[in-house]
Amino acid sequence: MRTPAGQVIEDPSGRMAGRGAYVCADGDCREAALNKGALARALSVSIPAGDRADLTVALGRTRAQPTMDNEGDDRGKE
Repeated sequence: MRTPAGQVIEDPSGRMAGRGAYVCADGDCREAALNKGALARALSVSIPAGDRADLTVALGRTRAQPTMDNEGDDRGKE
């Protein structure tokens, strides 16, 4: 997301103030969005190479974490 100050950061919650853009979970798709400029166009901002590298690491780390599911949850089962 792009903050009101123009900084591009990750926002896994999707609740921060600023202009947001969805980035797909697939690693190749994420890299293409960053390297081909799709994310920069969606956020209407230029993303310097160093910031792109930081975002690649941050988005990879966020997407690699397991999601919560209901496995092991016995509520509602009889």
